[in-house]
Formats: sequence, C-alpha cells, structure tokens
Amino acid sequence: MMRFALEQAREAFDAGEVPVGCAIVDGEGHILGRGRNRREDSQSALAHAEIEAIAEACRARGSWRLDDCTLYVTLEPCPMCAGAIIAARVPVVVFGAREENTGACGSVVDLFSERFGHRPAVYGGVLEKESAALLREFFEKVRK
Repeated sequence: MMRFALEQAREAFDAGEVPVGCAIVDGEGHILGRGRNRREDSQSALAHAEIEAIAEACRARGSWRLDDCTLYVTLEPCPMCAGAIIAARVPVVVFGAREENTGACGSVVDLFSERFGHRPAVYGGVLEKESAALLREFFEKVRK
C-alpha cells in the first residue's frame, strides 16, 4: 500500500505540488480513501494528502469512524493531519520519510503519545528512501 501512496505522491509531483501521497485501507485490504497534496491547486492550507484520504474514506464508509483501517502516507503527518487521524480513530499509521520541520509522530512532537482518547500505532521509515528521494527531487526542481 505504501507503493500506492507513492503513486499518489508522484501525481502530486507531476501537478507541481509537494509530493505527498496517502492511502487508507480497511481491514480486508480495500482502499477506501486516497489523497495527494493539492494546496497549490486549491489554495487551501487544509489540502493535505491525509485530509483528502480521510474525507474520501469517511464518505466510502458512510461514517467518520475509520476504526479498522490503516493509513499509509509518504511523509510523517503534521499536527493538523495527526489531529484528523485521531478524530477519525484510525488505529494504524504507516509513514515513509520523516518531516523534521513539522512532523507530529516524533520528529518535532509526538501527538500520538499524548493523552488523547485515541492513540494509533505508528510505523515510520517504510519506503523511506523512495519517499525522501521524491521530495528531494521536487525541491531541487523548485530551486532551479
């Protein structure tokens, strides 16, 4: 599923967006939601890959509770996305590259270890090299 999230990140890259992709999978392995960054296109600070994927998964499920799902994302979630993950009751988060500036799964802060009513299991570093390479490529292109 992380490879699917990387495909979403590549779509973001091709659209001129920071290449972050996300997939939400239910307990049976069905993709309920997918997302990619669309901040430039939508001119919305809320248009993160995780937010888009959570919204789609909730619509597919017909519920705000995603309590049997796994969220795969190519970059460590920020505080906003971590809050949405907690609110949606996603039990497992898998991410690729660490986000040293805004990461909320341990790089800057670990929101999932705080005393919220829900604490997902977190697995970082999955396809980290591929995720980080795509981000590096994007920012090198932007700087040129």
